[in-house]
Amino acid sequence: MRRVPLVLALLVLAAAPLAAMAQDRPPPPPPPGEQGPLPPPRPWSALSPDEKDILAPLAQDWDTFPPQRQSKMLDKAQRWRGLPPERRAEIRERIERWQHMTPEERAEARRNRQKFQDLSPEERAKLHDAFERFRNLPPAQRQALKERWENQSPEQRRAAVDQLGPKDALPPPPDDRPPPPDHP
Repeated sequence: MRRVPLVLALLVLAAAPLAAMAQDRPPPPPPPGEQGPLPPPRPWSALSPDEKDILAPLAQDWDTFPPQRQSKMLDKAQRWRGLPPERRAEIRERIERWQHMTPEERAEARRNRQKFQDLSPEERAKLHDAFERFRNLPPAQRQALKERWENQSPEQRRAAVDQLGPKDALPPPPDDRPPPPDHP
């Protein structure tokens, strides 16, 4: 009979550290689709000067953003601090361009991004390569290709895309190898 209380006491003593460790852990994240507690809203006036500088393109709309979006943007601002100046300038340009887009243009950009994400890694690499080659064309040649594209009907554009090979209408990718030596 004396053994039962002794065994129970030993079990309680052994379980006590486990219970203490369980209490030290943060609560698990909410399941996908469910939101955790919303962060409180942060008005523009409550942001630090550094945060205001980083988030300046969003200043006009900041107070209209829901708290969750504000929190997400503040997290991005934290990562921003570690970026090189060239990358910061590039991102600022993209943010400003986005701010000046109409709702229709934004919707189109989102659809195009999703189309790109739905491509296979090989298709994405091919598209990226073609874009880089286009970007490296002389400005006059780039403009001529743009004008030709814009003057086509949607049906002509679809047919052109379907018939294009990976290197059509674009120069070969830059080659870093030296030219072959001349043979006498």
